[in-house]
Amino acid sequence: MRPDGGQAALPGGEPGTIVRGMDAERVHFDAELRPHRSLGRGGFLILMLALGGVSFVAGMVFLLMGAWPVFGFFGLDLLLVYIAFKLNYRSGRLVETVRLTDRVLTVERTMPNGRVRSWTFEPYWVRVGLEEASPSSRLTLGSHGRRLTIGGFLTEEERAEFAQALGAALARWRAAPPG
Repeated sequence: MRPDGGQAALPGGEPGTIVRGMDAERVHFDAELRPHRSLGRGGFLILMLALGGVSFVAGMVFLLMGAWPVFGFFGLDLLLVYIAFKLNYRSGRLVETVRLTDRVLTVERTMPNGRVRSWTFEPYWVRVGLEEASPSSRLTLGSHGRRLTIGGFLTEEERAEFAQALGAALARWRAAPPG
């Protein structure tokens, strides 16, 4: 189940089911966390064209006044803005998947470079924590002395909402453990 209460459709079976070989596992909670990027590709293109136009016009003014080196710095500024946005978009490809099945709670983090790390927790023992720290809170999963911070890119409100949804799913799982 997703945090919004809907069923997650997973490949290989009915919604809310994972099929492995002959065993089918029910999915009790399934969420995909992604960083928010407010500027889409179209907006990025418009922004870069506008900045490029302004830089070109301003550079031409300085060029006509005889300050020709300034023209190159306007181009350099534009290049640096482009690189900064591209790096920001690259970091936006980070994905964290949190899935509670009949047997385990799995957190899978796919880094922007494609590398995947995975952690598994025993659902009965895992605790969801929302640590209030300055300047922002941290959402953690803890079990047997291990701690994993997730959703570092979420807003305060999103972390609290996600912690509540995952905590509720774990409570339902503990109340009627599969088996």
